[in-house]
Amino acid sequence: MRKLDYDQIISEIQEWIKNYCKSFNVDGIVVGISGGIDSAVTSTLCVNAIGKDFVIGLGLPCLSNPKDLSDAKLLGTQLGIEFIVFDLSSVYEEFIKITTNVIESNNLAAANLKARLRMVAWYFAAQSKGNYLIGGTGNRTELAIGYFTKYGDGGVDIEPLGGLYKCEVREIARRLKVPENIIKKPPSAGLWEGQTDEGEIGIKYDDIDEILYRIDYNLDLSDLNKSEVQKVKKMMSLSQHKLKMPPTYEIYKN
Repeated sequence: MRKLDYDQIISEIQEWIKNYCKSFNVDGIVVGISGGIDSAVTSTLCVNAIGKDFVIGLGLPCLSNPKDLSDAKLLGTQLGIEFIVFDLSSVYEEFIKITTNVIESNNLAAANLKARLRMVAWYFAAQSKGNYLIGGTGNRTELAIGYFTKYGDGGVDIEPLGGLYKCEVREIARRLKVPENIIKKPPSAGLWEGQTDEGEIGIKYDDIDEILYRIDYNLDLSDLNKSEVQKVKKMMSLSQHKLKMPPTYEIYKN
């Protein structure tokens, strides 16, 4: 993997956040804090960049593991930010109830609904509080393979971690003194009981990072697991639509 000056990267990301906020004259940043490592690092970087009074953390349980909300609250307290909880469980259940009579959802559609309800809550809070941006928590690894919900956790305004592989996010978390239990927790979107990111993807993050790194830097892949390399390449190809604005049919003038 590449060698980074992590202290410099942290400083540069924080300066980028600060300048981006200044350029659009925003009041602050809203971050959905899940109790996981990516949202912990994102919210910490935002606080360091623009100050705790201008960052709002949202805890959005939706039939979730209570420990996740507990960890999110702990982080919010550590950062000294305003932390708001919207329990979306009843909203989710009511949506499923009223739509089941018309169309039977599958597990993936139901799981992605949770992510999309959270996105709605982020923007509702951001606009209610003023002119706030939504701070995304996606890292390079997840964005590259499309491991996020379109118009769910992908529906954000900025992605401070978007250039960092998952293993690099873990290292930055340690330097930012994110609570150790959050760093060591198996990554999970909390979309269903027992769900973990690596279990759903089927490849360990460290292995995905190595494959992506070699693809990004045009390095030899021949000594890596061939089936995993092909799977990562396929995920990258199939997820391109998630990373672009919707295509528009254009009528050209003669």
